[in-house]
Amino acid sequence: MKPVQMSILTILLLLLMATTMQAENYPYRSDVLWVTVPDHADWIYQPGEEPRVEVQFYQYGMPKDGTVTYTIGNDLLEDDDKGSVKLKNGRATIKVSTRRTPGFRDLRLQMKVGNTTYKHHVKLGFAPDKIQPFTTMPADFTAFWDQNLKDARAFPLTYTIEPAPEYTTETVDCFLVKIQINSKGQCVYGYLTKPKNAAKGTCPVVFCPPGAGVKTIKEPLRHKYYAENGFIRLEIEIHGLDPRLSAEQFKEINNAFNVGANTYLAQGLDHRDNYYMKHVYLACVRCIDFLTSLPEWDGKNVAVQGGSQGGALAIVTASLDSRVSLCAANHPALSDMAAYSEKGRTGGYPHFHRLNAMLTPEKINTLRYYDVVNFARQMKATTFLTWGYNDDTCPPTTSYAVWNSLTCPKESLITPVNEHWTSENTERTIMEWIKARLK
Repeated sequence: MKPVQMSILTILLLLLMATTMQAENYPYRSDVLWVTVPDHADWIYQPGEEPRVEVQFYQYGMPKDGTVTYTIGNDLLEDDDKGSVKLKNGRATIKVSTRRTPGFRDLRLQMKVGNTTYKHHVKLGFAPDKIQPFTTMPADFTAFWDQNLKDARAFPLTYTIEPAPEYTTETVDCFLVKIQINSKGQCVYGYLTKPKNAAKGTCPVVFCPPGAGVKTIKEPLRHKYYAENGFIRLEIEIHGLDPRLSAEQFKEINNAFNVGANTYLAQGLDHRDNYYMKHVYLACVRCIDFLTSLPEWDGKNVAVQGGSQGGALAIVTASLDSRVSLCAANHPALSDMAAYSEKGRTGGYPHFHRLNAMLTPEKINTLRYYDVVNFARQMKATTFLTWGYNDDTCPPTTSYAVWNSLTCPKESLITPVNEHWTSENTERTIMEWIKARLK
């Protein structure tokens, strides 16, 4: 199925702020606005084509003249071209040097106004539907995970559940859940929301794993519209930390446990059985065990949904658990992570090439058992994927590596202007997509 392309070029007039900016596309409360308009409306080119991008710069909503300097490089890789243009009536056109292989080029812009330097960028795709991942599938990939799932389920489903009145409304019941996932005492916490007075056997269930980091569960009622539309939804953290801990406590734990080379995403990479994410992937399946044990579950519908690391975990869970029939993910992390080990290749978050000695042959082999592209290759659930081009956290190169690896029924919403975020409208669209496909 061909991806749907959506380019957003609506200009917002924005005010305030006079500090050095690392630009977003449409920043909130800024004196200035960049607009970049590629000469292909979908931002897509064939290898060998030379795109032209019209650059517009506004201050206080008025065109601003000046000199824009720029560099060009492949997605998240070093610059290989540079230049400058003078804006006339706030506009100029830049010719972007091409690439000969499928992938993305990033036009990185700067303009100094007074003592402040403003930055912006725009990424252009070259035959991205032809991008193939670097990561290969281990011969025993399925056997490895089948055995680990069998071992995990030898431990009986064990959990506590208690009301969370601070997040309960007239239409939504909320509970704090703690699920123990193995005999070692490892666990995950989550907030469970469901329709008020839900009847037995009436509710589809949705599992929502988190984005990366050591942090609390943010605003458990932010997606209360799931429960208001008849869903039971479980949103979790993955580190066994009670979300009722204070923000200061989470900050201290994060500083001790998740900074630089000490990030949990790099721990245990020496061997596939030692990697930190092993128990996390298994915990996600145990969360499905929990949700499908609830008497209110309708006995048919199991969906997973998440973004970034959560998008990765959604795909992993759907691939490992055949009960999952619907998967919705945005800009999935943990995708083609070892690609940087090949010169000129763009890899995915957490960008291990930035950490010393992280892409050794042994660690690359471990990553093959945990990389999202290998789970995508085995996906059977109907999948919805959405991503943007200007994302420097989970780059479009690796989102396409995942998309192009999916052989299941699939749909996409591509929003080129997006960086590492999704709009409230897109998040609501995901719920509506799941709802429209219930059995």
